[in-house]
Amino acid sequence: MPIYEYQCHEHDRFELRQPMGSASEQAACPHCGAPARRVLSAPRIVTRGHGAWMAAIDRADKSRYEPEVVSSLPTTGLRRSTPVIPLTPQLRGLPRP
Repeated sequence: MPIYEYQCHEHDRFELRQPMGSASEQAACPHCGAPARRVLSAPRIVTRGHGAWMAAIDRADKSRYEPEVVSSLPTTGLRRSTPVIPLTPQLRGLPRP
């Protein structure tokens, strides 16, 4: 459930967990019960960590100045052909893709 943030005039900000899209513009302050106005806050974005982020930036920066040189085409492996199954007399009249 998302967390919505509200600001009370007498107290500090507080958070409420409510179903998505059901947050009202005002909520009662848990300390004094006065109506508090909903405020917009920055979303919480979870990343895989600072190390992974920095490694991705370094890799992108290195490829800008030192691109990987390719001397030949990569091998594609064995070419596989799709097996063709002979049509039976009953299936010959059906449309083919």
